[in-house]
Amino acid sequence: CIIATNTSSLSITAIAAGSSHPGRVVGMHFFNPPARMKLVEVVSGVDTKADAARTVFETAEAWGKKAATAKSTPGFIVNRIARPFYGEAWMVLSENAASPATLDAIVRDCGGFPMGPFELMDLIGHDVNLKVTQSVFEATFFDRRYAPSLGQQELVRAGRLGRKSGHGIYDFRDGAPKAQPAVEPGSEPARRIVAVGSLGIATPIITRLEAAGVDVVRVQGTGRAAGAGWLEIGNARLMLADGRPATRRAAEEGHEHLILFDLALDYAATPRLALAPADQCGSAALRTVCATLAKGGFACSPMDDVAGMIVLRIIAMLVNEAADAVAYGICTADAIDDAMRFGVNYPRGPMAWAESVGLDFFARVLANLREHYGGERYRTSVLIQRRGWTGGGFRE
Repeated sequence: CIIATNTSSLSITAIAAGSSHPGRVVGMHFFNPPARMKLVEVVSGVDTKADAARTVFETAEAWGKKAATAKSTPGFIVNRIARPFYGEAWMVLSENAASPATLDAIVRDCGGFPMGPFELMDLIGHDVNLKVTQSVFEATFFDRRYAPSLGQQELVRAGRLGRKSGHGIYDFRDGAPKAQPAVEPGSEPARRIVAVGSLGIATPIITRLEAAGVDVVRVQGTGRAAGAGWLEIGNARLMLADGRPATRRAAEEGHEHLILFDLALDYAATPRLALAPADQCGSAALRTVCATLAKGGFACSPMDDVAGMIVLRIIAMLVNEAADAVAYGICTADAIDDAMRFGVNYPRGPMAWAESVGLDFFARVLANLREHYGGERYRTSVLIQRRGWTGGGFRE
């Protein structure tokens, strides 16, 4: 027989140690609600025999589930790799970058996630979410990547647990107004803009503006602009975030009216762009940019200037966490993408993000974040570093 446990956090190795047949103990972790969620994590402890794990895997697949195998590790696949989705959101909120409603809207509309991090934590329950984070933090010997949020701890202490208590980040009590994301409507749009170099993955922004009748003058980039272009809108320069604050980049560029925009899953379809102006940037320059982008169908949500903004930080850290899981032999790259898509409904797995956007880009983002904040939280995975030297990918 096989003992299959549905634990989401307990060590399979530790559970098996109390059995007379530790080789027959396997993790079979379903996700709630199990009737709807396809993922089953099949987790092997140190002594789990391969045939036992294979039997559980095949059983889950026969039931119509998507099985992903992993070694027993704190949080297994999903609860470990998903920590940055919550942790980075709390970090950005702690810097007063934007309201929770604005950050949630950006993550939904730009990142393509079904729910933003704060509304999802309100649904899960802040007591439950905090406990999982604390469990992973303690089990990894207090690795700062998994550090819990003081803000979330305060919510739990106040009894504001989310939907189940009627109040969490958001107020669910009768008569409470619904929080709305910030949108800058802008003023007078620019009649002509200049596209310098290549916007890379963000090129559809130009396409949408042209389709809306905006006159776009394209200038071939040279040197740095050939691989990291920008838009000149009025007297502002609009550039993709790369992990450096806009204020620093404005100083380095020698252009005070510099504005960064956040990463998006699909720039051709996103209804929103998040913008972070440098401290030097004038409000009139920001309003002109927002009014111009609105012609292309973009609602512009401003953020204060934080390194990496919100979607980019979350995705970069998800990619980093996933890379470590592969490097440590916890699971395969395919298992990670399957787990995150079928277990928590991510629009794209971390490995697919790296392949789509470019691993070298995320390596730069992580290096910039670590330089800005210091400490160990944003250290780059050894596997990302190795693949950067060889030009390879995660699935090789």
